[in-house]
Amino acid sequence: MGMSVTISAATAQDVEQIFRLQYLCFQSEAELYGNYRIDPLVQSLDSVREEVGTDLVFVARLGDEVVGSVRGFTDADGTGRIGKLCVHPRLRNHGLGTRLLRAAEAGLTDGRSATRFRLHTGERSEGNLRLYRKAGYARVGNATGGDGVRMVLLEKDADAPAYATSA
Repeated sequence: MGMSVTISAATAQDVEQIFRLQYLCFQSEAELYGNYRIDPLVQSLDSVREEVGTDLVFVARLGDEVVGSVRGFTDADGTGRIGKLCVHPRLRNHGLGTRLLRAAEAGLTDGRSATRFRLHTGERSEGNLRLYRKAGYARVGNATGGDGVRMVLLEKDADAPAYATSA
């Protein structure tokens, strides 16, 4: 009998697993851009520890193993900022990213009073863009990250339908 993946709030004990998972997961993004200095790959363990202590962080667990994570916080104008959504490569394309995104949105709305959500992803990251469009996000602009990667900025209202359907 197989185990099911559960989503829960991250704890201080999860920090090292989140750090290692993030490094593993963002290798494919780095390869896509030919840039191995992208922000998630150069983030320090202490910085991840700080985010887990202050931000809203959810993890996906398969038994004791952290196989996915997402982070978020609400800024001063009520925008829930969601970032660093990642799923272990062996578990991708099974809805886990969607579940983590929903958990972040619910946590930011219920616990942190977000009125809208904003996130970004690389402009070449078609799988990510597909996930976010399906979740109801719309492109609101572009930016260039400190690492030089061109990013797409996406937003949706917190009271928008959770997931759009397409024909």
